[in-house]
Amino acid sequence: MEPIWAVGLMTGTVLDGNIDVALIKTDGERIADFGTYTLAPYPAAIRALLEETLRQARAWNFDGPEPAIFAEAEEALTRAQSAAVKDLVESYGLTMADIGVVGFHGQTVLHRAPQPGRLGNTRQLGDGELMHSILGAKVAYDFRSADVRAGGQGAPLAAAYHAALLREADASGDTAVLNLGGVGNITWWDGKDNIVAFDTGPANAPLNDFIKANGLGEMDRDGALGAAGTVDEARLAKLLQHPYLTKPYPKSLDRFDFTADMADGLGVEDGAATLTAFTVSTVGKALDLLPRRPKRLAVSGGGRHNPTMMAMLSSRAGVEVVQAETLGWKGDAVEAECFAFLAVRVLRGLPISFPSTTGAPQPMQGGRLAG
Repeated sequence: MEPIWAVGLMTGTVLDGNIDVALIKTDGERIADFGTYTLAPYPAAIRALLEETLRQARAWNFDGPEPAIFAEAEEALTRAQSAAVKDLVESYGLTMADIGVVGFHGQTVLHRAPQPGRLGNTRQLGDGELMHSILGAKVAYDFRSADVRAGGQGAPLAAAYHAALLREADASGDTAVLNLGGVGNITWWDGKDNIVAFDTGPANAPLNDFIKANGLGEMDRDGALGAAGTVDEARLAKLLQHPYLTKPYPKSLDRFDFTADMADGLGVEDGAATLTAFTVSTVGKALDLLPRRPKRLAVSGGGRHNPTMMAMLSSRAGVEVVQAETLGWKGDAVEAECFAFLAVRVLRGLPISFPSTTGAPQPMQGGRLAG
C-alpha cells in the first residue's frame, strides 16, 4: 500500500484543556512524512464538562446505566475535535479529500484493567460516525474495546508506533520510549520480534491535581515547586512498595489509580518534589522488569517539559534521558501521531495490539471504522 495522509487525535487524561492533532503520511508500517502538529484548545465550557464527566464516571464505575452526561460530553468533544482536524488540514494546504483516514482516540473517562477471572473494561467518549458525517473522511475510533473484550488490557496502544519510530532511530534495544502523560507508559523493542509495552505508573496526573488543589495553577510549571522542595524519602520508600510496581507486564492503569493523596500533609514544594520522585522511581522499577534494561530513554509527552522530573529521572531511574526531539521526533505530537498511524493499520486490517503489549491472546486487530 502507498502511504496516505492520516490525522491523529489525542486528548490525555490530565485534562489540560487541549486537543493534540497531528498529520502524518504513512502506510501503517513506516512513516513517510511527519507532516504537521498543533495543540488546539478546547472552549472552557467543554473542559468543565469533561471534568464533571470524569467525576461522574468514577462514581458510575461500570455499574448500571451510563451517566447521561456521557452523551452530552461525547457530542461536544466530537464536534470540537472535528473542527480541530479541519483547521489543521487546511492550515497545511490540504483539504479533507486528501485525508485517507482520521484516527479518533476519544476521551478516556474510565479504564479498569482485567483481573484473574474478570475481563477489564474501558470507556472512551467519541462518536466516530458523527465525526465522519462532519468531515466526510473515514474515521477509525474505539481503538481499545476489542482488545479488552478478548482479555487484553486495552493499553498501552502506542507500542506499534513507538517500534516504527525506533526502527529508524535505534533498533539495537538500547533505547526505550517513555511517554509521560497523565500515566507513564514505556515501549521496548529488541530490533527483531520482541516488543514489550506497559504502563509504568503515574506521570503528571497526581502532580497536576496536587498543584490545582493548592490553587497554584494547572501544573508545576518548569518543575519550579518540585525543585524547591525536599523529597520525603521515608514516604517515597513506602509508596514504592505498591504491588503494581513489581507486578509482571502486561499491565495498565487508570488515571486515578494513583492520586494526589500520596502527598497528603506535605507542603506544596515538598509534596511536588515527592510526587515527582515517585513518578520517576516507578519508571526505574519498570526498567528492571524489561527483558533487557535499556541504556537510554527517549521521552515524549508533557512530563518532558518539567526539568525537575527529567533530572530526577536520570538520577533516580539510573538511565540516560533524552528528549524525543534528540531522535528527530516531535515529543508533544507522538501520541496523536500514534493514532494516525494506528488508524491506517485499522484501515489495512493490521494488528494494533499484541500479547506482549496488552496481554491479548494473539495479535489483535481493533478499532471501528466509520465511512
